[in-house]
Amino acid sequence: MTVIISDLDKLYEDLLQANCDVMICADGKYALCRGCFNCWTKHPAECFIKDNLQQICRTVGKADVLTVVTENLYGSYSPNVKTILDRSIGLSTPFSTWRGRQMHHTLRYGKRNLLRVIVYGDITVQEKETFTLMAKRNALNYGYVNSEIIFLENPAVLENVV
Repeated sequence: MTVIISDLDKLYEDLLQANCDVMICADGKYALCRGCFNCWTKHPAECFIKDNLQQICRTVGKADVLTVVTENLYGSYSPNVKTILDRSIGLSTPFSTWRGRQMHHTLRYGKRNLLRVIVYGDITVQEKETFTLMAKRNALNYGYVNSEIIFLENPAVLENVV
């Protein structure tokens, strides 16, 4: 299954939906993660906040390919995309294991294929380095075998990438 998380406006919605099974719009209409860890302990992989992201862990957990489309903000995800990624913490369990010669949380859904991050907007060389490292670390933590990061100056050329 292919899942896209995007902070782009409605103008790009048809293009993105044509290239995925599930599209999650990072439109800022979701509650922030409260850090209660109920998605780890009381209700595994289910957020207790009753909104459209309640099942986000299961949706992202089933994604063999996860594409994140985000505006660059100081070498990181946009706040709306970050909210969705924060609410996905239930992808893992509270238990730890060795992966990649480091301690990481045990994966709830096992390994998956590709985490692709598409970053648009102005970005400096240092921000690119930061974003690249962060995307690789996110891929490892989320259980993706491969990661890819693509930088675009303008989302209008997104059609050639997705």
